[in-house]
Amino acid sequence: MGAEQLAVLDRIMNLPGFPKSSGMRVVSAEPGRVTMALAKKPELTQFFGHFHGGVITALADHAAGACATSSMPAGKLAVTVEIKVNFLSPADGEEIIARAETIQAGSTIVVVKVDVVSRKAGAERICAFATATMRAVDMPAGFG
Repeated sequence: MGAEQLAVLDRIMNLPGFPKSSGMRVVSAEPGRVTMALAKKPELTQFFGHFHGGVITALADHAAGACATSSMPAGKLAVTVEIKVNFLSPADGEEIIARAETIQAGSTIVVVKVDVVSRKAGAERICAFATATMRAVDMPAGFG
């Protein structure tokens, strides 16, 4: 991932909206691989105190989009066409981590797989996995 693409990813992560207000952060990024994390806050949990499934899905989706964008030419941005999530165990850790990897990149469509783990006391347990299909669109004017 070039410096220009990393700068775009940083700009996107700092825009107003759910990713920023929830506390999503980029842990690492390279072409075709992005890792993002999210620390637990009460407003991100369900009634048992585990991360809410919608929050897990949102982190997986955002990681998939960043990953797909990293596989596209400069000036392109990935938007979600479809995402499917399987929940495997409660996300009861202090944070969740989404590790996204490009499976197939075409000229307009990118398919990404995402593993989401829950980290508790330094140990990780997979809590969900996702597959996402992303479409390339032009970066908004003046953004990239």
